[in-house]
Amino acid sequence: MFLEFFYLLRARGLDVSINEWMTLEEALDKGLAKASLTGFYRLCRSILIKSESDYDKFDRVFCEYFEGIETPEDLPEEFWKWLSESDRERDLDDRGDKELFARELEELLQMFEERIKEQKEKHDGGSYWIGTGGTSPMGRGGYNPSGIRVGGRSRHKSALQVAGERNFKDFREDTILDIRQFQMAFRKLRQYSSRVDGAERELDIDKTIDETCDNGGMLKLAYEKPRKNTVKVLLLIDSDGSMLPYSRLCNRLFQAVRKSNHFKDLKVYYFHNAIYDNLYTTPHCKLRDSVETNWVFNKLDSDYKVIFVGDAAMAPSELYRPGGNSIIGLFNRETGMEWFEKFKKRFKKQIWLNPIEKKSWEYTYGARTIHDIGQVFPMFELTLDGLEAGIRKLLVK
Repeated sequence: MFLEFFYLLRARGLDVSINEWMTLEEALDKGLAKASLTGFYRLCRSILIKSESDYDKFDRVFCEYFEGIETPEDLPEEFWKWLSESDRERDLDDRGDKELFARELEELLQMFEERIKEQKEKHDGGSYWIGTGGTSPMGRGGYNPSGIRVGGRSRHKSALQVAGERNFKDFREDTILDIRQFQMAFRKLRQYSSRVDGAERELDIDKTIDETCDNGGMLKLAYEKPRKNTVKVLLLIDSDGSMLPYSRLCNRLFQAVRKSNHFKDLKVYYFHNAIYDNLYTTPHCKLRDSVETNWVFNKLDSDYKVIFVGDAAMAPSELYRPGGNSIIGLFNRETGMEWFEKFKKRFKKQIWLNPIEKKSWEYTYGARTIHDIGQVFPMFELTLDGLEAGIRKLLVK
């Protein structure tokens, strides 16, 4: 079964053994893929791929082999007919009369399967069925803080998953980044570690081999000075407002950075849209939990690698006007752009990670400020590829 797929994996440089392939066959016989292309993808990756560094290569091969295959987990045809019969869209400012709450993906997927089995007719404007223009967590053209968008176009950028792509897509582009993937990317910053002064107390394997060979085969141990990580990171995260739809993604990034032991020092501060006189120690951006930005400049040396995380989307006044600070009661004499220019001059290396898809930067809300901030800092999409490209930028001497 899928023998050509096996040969394609090996031809593209993935080390897949016969034993691993037979294990996959056995898992398929036991029904672990659940007759789903998505399930088959996850089963293949868990059995055949041994390192996160090969995930991207595997995704590309999988997409190449299964291009054009329709997934059996698509909605039944009658659902697509019902949804296509209505152009109803809820006003962007209409968030519903009652309080809506976010759900986890597992719960949503279970609810989605239940609605497919229960629903017998077209629905619009409600809060329960798969329809249009309502507050249901499943459908299109409505509002819910986290749900499954079924076809249509993205409006609030809050969907956890999209059920509307009729053909299999490259999982690398669609997957939700997890903490482990972020941690693997941040490991690359260890290239900045260096030998420190001190006694030679770590065993040098290569030098020991050379010394032993030169000593006629008699073991001669060689030691070297210990390696110490010298990387210092300043992480600045945009919080609240238009960043709310990306809060889960940014939280994963934050946890990955916190759990990483690859840095000599890590400082984390928050801001809202643009940076002004104060940075905040919590994502609530309250003045009582703030420090002066100039204090941060004076405390941290220029070797800190600065990583901004934010959508860079805001009203132009917030970036270019004195008093543009959107937090009531805080008047900024220096504009947000002037503060960003100060960061550019103060620190040697900076990057900006943007959770908005790069293809949308030119026409989405805030396109002007996204463009202008991108002229100050190298800007990358907040995907695994974008993060790795940004880290490479930080490593350039």
